[in-house]
Amino acid sequence: MMADKVTLPALLQMKREGRKCAGVVAWDYQIARIADRAGVDFVSVGDSVGVNLWGHDNPLEVTLDEMLVVCKAVRRGVSRALVSCDFPFGPLQEGTDSALRAAIRLVKEGGADIVKLDGASEFPDAVRALVRAGIPVFAQFGLTPQTAMRYGIPYSAQNAPGALATPEMTAKLVEEAKRLEEAGASLLDFTNSGPVAGAAVVSAVQIPVIGGFGGGPWLDGRVRLAHTAIGYGEKWIDSATETYTNTAQASLAAFTALIGDVRAGRQIKG
Repeated sequence: MMADKVTLPALLQMKREGRKCAGVVAWDYQIARIADRAGVDFVSVGDSVGVNLWGHDNPLEVTLDEMLVVCKAVRRGVSRALVSCDFPFGPLQEGTDSALRAAIRLVKEGGADIVKLDGASEFPDAVRALVRAGIPVFAQFGLTPQTAMRYGIPYSAQNAPGALATPEMTAKLVEEAKRLEEAGASLLDFTNSGPVAGAAVVSAVQIPVIGGFGGGPWLDGRVRLAHTAIGYGEKWIDSATETYTNTAQASLAAFTALIGDVRAGRQIKG
């Protein structure tokens, strides 16, 4: 665990030395404090908050103002790790000027150290504009249902540890990663990398390549939803999926005990 404040040059040095960086996606002050204390290298404030915390059907419903509220909360909880904040859907798609205004707000108001752009390879001019303005970019790219189908690869297969990308697909993804690096991105988030394309991209660029869903040890680092890592959420009560702990089951037991004490007329704990 690093004792000093994590910086982008520090993450770049970790890649050069072959050391993996670790991050979590968090949306609140308390989880951010715990993750920072544990020693994560970065905390990513994801627009996934809309689905996982607020119950929306689609993350596209999340607004810039809502992302600012969440980013501010995480920023207050983090003193050491790097804080990344997602662009919600909209500002990037509306054009470079809109993207720059949104990025300035996420940094100036939200306290983000770096901003994360989904589908960044489609908007290289926006990446360049943000970098020129002194705002670091975490560029997300990779295999989506649409791109997987384009190459004739079943999307579901990309989640398997042994999934193999075709040479054509790998070449395209490497080219995409290089374009993002040339545009000035400081970090890459490779979605559904797979061991073949993932390893090829890591070797092709100088900047760290991070992966969440569909990633693996072939990348420079990994990021996981904090709520997934700790089994926080009603769905984890009866889930057989392995997590690092199961907060949902512990919470259910605690609330059941609390209700029992209250109804029995006993003094409650805490």
